[in-house]
Amino acid sequence: MKSTISFYFAIFLRRIHYFLFVFLIIFATSMTLAKILPAVYMSRTSLLVESSQIPNQLAAPTVQTGDAEELQIIEQRLMTRVHLLDIARSENVFEDMGAMAADDIVRKMRANTTIRRSSGRTQATLMNISFKSRSGTIAVNVVNQYVTLVLQNNAETRADRASDTLRFFEIEVERLSKKLEDQGAVVLEFNNANADALPNTLTYRLNQQTGLQTRLATVDRDTGTLQEQKRRLIEVFEATGNVGNASNANLTPEQRQLATLQDNLSKALAIYSPEHPKVKVLEAQVAQQKDVVAGQSATAGIDLQSPTSMLDVTVAGIDAQIGLLSEQRVLIIDQLAILEDSLARTPENTILQSALNRDYNNIQNQYNTAVNRMSQAAAAERIELLAKGRRIAILDPATAPNKPTSPNRMLIRIGGTFLGLFLGLALVFMLEFLNSAIRRPTEITKHLGITPIATIPYIRTPMELVVRRATFVSVFALIVIGIPAALFAIHTYYLPLDLIYDQMAAKVRALI
Repeated sequence: MKSTISFYFAIFLRRIHYFLFVFLIIFATSMTLAKILPAVYMSRTSLLVESSQIPNQLAAPTVQTGDAEELQIIEQRLMTRVHLLDIARSENVFEDMGAMAADDIVRKMRANTTIRRSSGRTQATLMNISFKSRSGTIAVNVVNQYVTLVLQNNAETRADRASDTLRFFEIEVERLSKKLEDQGAVVLEFNNANADALPNTLTYRLNQQTGLQTRLATVDRDTGTLQEQKRRLIEVFEATGNVGNASNANLTPEQRQLATLQDNLSKALAIYSPEHPKVKVLEAQVAQQKDVVAGQSATAGIDLQSPTSMLDVTVAGIDAQIGLLSEQRVLIIDQLAILEDSLARTPENTILQSALNRDYNNIQNQYNTAVNRMSQAAAAERIELLAKGRRIAILDPATAPNKPTSPNRMLIRIGGTFLGLFLGLALVFMLEFLNSAIRRPTEITKHLGITPIATIPYIRTPMELVVRRATFVSVFALIVIGIPAALFAIHTYYLPLDLIYDQMAAKVRALI
């Protein structure tokens, strides 16, 4: 037995470099990961669904969903894409959010969020919400925003329930409001039939009448001005045979544009030479505009070079303006006639409307009395708004953790050490199990059927020993120094190790 143990121990020492190779790789990796993995902080809160305090005899619950189902609906609304993106961006949850796609942000927010519900027939209904982040402050802020959304959603549900409950009691006063509605219909019918002659619009109509009278005076003044302009234009033409500058105001838009271009060309020639590009452009525009004006004149059959034609065009423009003003004058006179009729009917309508309003006010007082009685029924609605019905309350508020919850660096170190020992021993055992060579005298006797006189072990030369030890030291240094350095470089310059882990986990989940 002692010789067998010594034999296997000697084999282990002979293959110790395999053991050390595996052990040191895993040991160095675990130590490096325990050192450089970022700290993760987790904040959590507990919410309690409180039962309704309103008796069913006074106000039956309008939401028929159970507590667990209501929490499930709230959870689905909470985990929507819009809410998660808003919370992540407002709290700057991730360091590299600027380079992250929206889908990645939503996926990581859902992965870092844990929501657990517990309920039972004789148990309270609870909801636990937790969030993991790189900072305790960020974690507690995100959880608080989650709680705010949950409470807001619950409050909206209560408001809807309260509104429906109040509407139920409003049916009781509908009978009392019937008489008021009938009288209101009479008043409304009178107001619609006499909408243009009611006393409440008297001031507006008087102001409108004053404005129309002012506009009428303005139209008459403008008409007289145009008629005087036409008379003076004809007198100038009869005296001089030329229309003069008085016609410039009645030129067509194309003619005015031509005059403007010609004026700009004259100014440009005073500054630049005839070969200047700006002068060339203006000359081309003037030539083009002349063709447009000539085409209009040819179409209208008017020779703009003839003073008589220019006079006809100018007079025609003035006559058109006078005609337009005449039409406006007719419209204003018609509107004044309508206003005068409505003003004449206003005193009579004032008396009739006062009588109708007096009856309406009497009925209104009766309706107000009925509304005061309805306030007793509205008390149930106020109780719901005061959170006396079923609601979600904060049982344990979220707090900022003062130390990270993960990773468990000591567990990583110890687990990596034991895993390295186990895999190293397993590798040595596997190599020995697969090795079928004869190495002991008993194996010679067992396999060959002969008994050896003596056995001589393999003796290495001093050079072989030096090479063996140098190789062992080099591999040991490479593993101990190279692996941590490689992991640190990947984590620092390429991609954090936790993100690499998340990507690998996502790919594994996609394959599954």
